[in-house]
Amino acid sequence: MEIKSLKLADVGHFGDMDIQFAPTPTHRSNITVLVGNNGSGKTTILKSLNICLSWLIAKIRSNKGNGKYLVDEDIRNGASGAVLSIGITDVSHPRAAESGAGSENELFVWGAARSRQEGAVSGRGYLNEVRLLADHYRTQLTADDSASLPLIAYYPAERCVLEVPLKISGKQAFDQLDGYDTSFHGGADFGSFFEWFREREDSENEDGISDTALAEIAEKFGTDSDAWKTLANVKTSTRDRQLTAVRSALTAFMPDFTNLRVQRKPHLHMAIDKHGATFNVTQLSLGEKSMIALVGDMARRLAMMNPSMDNPLHGDGIVLIDDVELRMDPQWQLGLIAQLSTTFPNCQFVLTTHSPLVVGDTKGVLVYLLDEGDSRG
Repeated sequence: MEIKSLKLADVGHFGDMDIQFAPTPTHRSNITVLVGNNGSGKTTILKSLNICLSWLIAKIRSNKGNGKYLVDEDIRNGASGAVLSIGITDVSHPRAAESGAGSENELFVWGAARSRQEGAVSGRGYLNEVRLLADHYRTQLTADDSASLPLIAYYPAERCVLEVPLKISGKQAFDQLDGYDTSFHGGADFGSFFEWFREREDSENEDGISDTALAEIAEKFGTDSDAWKTLANVKTSTRDRQLTAVRSALTAFMPDFTNLRVQRKPHLHMAIDKHGATFNVTQLSLGEKSMIALVGDMARRLAMMNPSMDNPLHGDGIVLIDDVELRMDPQWQLGLIAQLSTTFPNCQFVLTTHSPLVVGDTKGVLVYLLDEGDSRG
């Protein structure tokens, strides 16, 4: 699934805008970057994509589900109304196979509109296309509960790690559709990521050998002993697939950080090794915690969306990240785009940034420089 285009008419400060997204015939990367100062319209574009994609998530959950609407504040000053529409391609849909590559019929187009006089409207038939696409995925899930779903995630600028919640009251259920949970809320504190990690690790330890048990054997007999090697092999074979995906993604982005885990002693906390030393995650800098949460959350969602894939990080999806460099070390900014493409090769990314470091070396990446005074974007 890929976004091909977004059309805005009198949305924000854009009068009439039609924006294309990578990959395109001239930009083969899966990443589009919107660069501009505050007020240039970067977030307006991401929020417009958010509105359109929220309808797909809602309709996948239920054929009666409703997504987000435009509000009065979205209408351009002096305009009587606003309209936006998205064009999506999805090669998994039978219609795409029938229409053939390059055919206009392979596009699924839907959108939203609002009039100052009439309130929220979505013209008759304007959501037919999203219903067709959502029905396709619901049918697949009905036929096979291990079928994959596309990741669709939105990370607004109002995201932060407020806390690391690990004390869970009662058994938590994280099913496949929970991979969409909170994806399109107004902010993100990543609390569900840490709760999910605790739940999966508890299950992993019940089914196999815990890190604590392995460490005790190593301390008593040494890592060269047959006992330690046997337990280590058992632990490897019982590793949770979803947690493995998260650990792999974090290692790719942050090679100096390894072995993210929950520890019970001397008190319940999440720990990680940095340069060989163990830290409580709450001791890390805000930038480090934010990177762990962002990358880990994307990997978690992909693992939930693709329960039968050998490597869930290769799952299909669309990820929107506003102010992608937020709280990010300059060195991470320099390699960010390459890391995203390598770690999540089948995801399409739409990013916004103020930082020139993010787009410093971006071969194949589609970059838009937005001008605050240009109503067309």
